[in-house]
Amino acid sequence: MNRVFKVQEKMLQKIAEFENSPEERDISLNWERIHMVSCATVGRIMALKRGVDPELAAIACSVHDYGRIITGKQAGHADVGYEPLKIFLTESGYFSINEIEFLAQAAKNHSSKKEVGTPLEEIVKDADVFDCYQYGLPLDREEQRKRLEIILNEINH
Repeated sequence: MNRVFKVQEKMLQKIAEFENSPEERDISLNWERIHMVSCATVGRIMALKRGVDPELAAIACSVHDYGRIITGKQAGHADVGYEPLKIFLTESGYFSINEIEFLAQAAKNHSSKKEVGTPLEEIVKDADVFDCYQYGLPLDREEQRKRLEIILNEINH
């Protein structure tokens, strides 16, 4: 199996750790599972179209909400997840030090939808927005709606 599958398998194990937690979560664990896989697929397709490493894009999209998974909270989850995600990726044994930093930075910066980041960060941001859109989740922030408009325009041309 490839690294995308292996990371998603480990992410599912991590998500399962919170299954019987009494703590209230902002987002359901079922959404975390669905979003991880579908966002990775969207990210891989975007990477192929944009000339970015599709495997790293799919992995970055798979792990981008790690902070929310481990805390149960939406607010600040991208920043909060940065260091724990680096530990998770290191412990997996699948990545170089540079890949760990690229992936963790992409996750850390994915909520900064107003700012333009690296090509990998932009894929994570765009895949996140598109995935929420395709499942009918509200895009509350103007920068999310602007990104969606650009993505849909990219798809149609």
